[in-house]
Amino acid sequence: MLVLLTNDDGIYASGLRALREVWEKQEDCEVYVVAPAEERSASGHAITLFRPLMVEEVVFPGSLVKGWSVGGTPADAVKLGVGALLPRRPDLVISGVNRGPNLGADLFYSGTVSAAIEGTIFGIPSLAVSLAAWEDGDYEVAARFSLRLARQVLARGWPPGMLLNVNVPALEASQIAGVAITRLGVRHYRNIFDRRVDPRGRVYYWLTGEAEDGDEPEDSDVMALRQNLISVTPVHLDLTHYGMVQVMREWGLDAQEDLWGES
Repeated sequence: MLVLLTNDDGIYASGLRALREVWEKQEDCEVYVVAPAEERSASGHAITLFRPLMVEEVVFPGSLVKGWSVGGTPADAVKLGVGALLPRRPDLVISGVNRGPNLGADLFYSGTVSAAIEGTIFGIPSLAVSLAAWEDGDYEVAARFSLRLARQVLARGWPPGMLLNVNVPALEASQIAGVAITRLGVRHYRNIFDRRVDPRGRVYYWLTGEAEDGDEPEDSDVMALRQNLISVTPVHLDLTHYGMVQVMREWGLDAQEDLWGES
């Protein structure tokens, strides 16, 4: 089984190291790492089109795993890994272990999740794994759970166009209450734009802020973490609102006599 590991915290991040150390011990796995050369958190699903993608081979001390650092985004790393660097198509893509949770609307911004989405676009079973702590913590529990979950996915099969978003409490294994299969929560943020002036007198803004505690569905990823549960959310790429498709078909927008709204 060929496994591609990636992240958005950078190729030397502690979470990715923990993931690599767990997966490289699996005798039935051939593991490769392709990840951004530096932190690219909150880069979303950006890809690099108008400048070269610089790539350097990386040697991990005490490890036989082959790796490459990519001067681009997490999505770039997966694209390049699958399309050019790996000896064959991966059987599995795992992105993480991210520093900080990826819950609710975070998925639209997260480079960690976007890397897993890129794997899913390729039709490869993919997981995004995050630890719910903003400081470096013990990533091993999350890394070991990724192994257990991925083996279930590969053994049971997984529908195309779908990935798993995993959030693990920043607790010792004995303190984790279990696993919940969840849906995405709401996860609102209070954005703060810190206005500053550089030495040349130019105004710039630094985005800060924090998540706001609000009402969340009981079966959401946010609530699972509050209850010390590992959250596993199946996420699919089809963003179509099917309930509105039929409603809008009845609006008569295709009526030729009023096609441009001029009557």
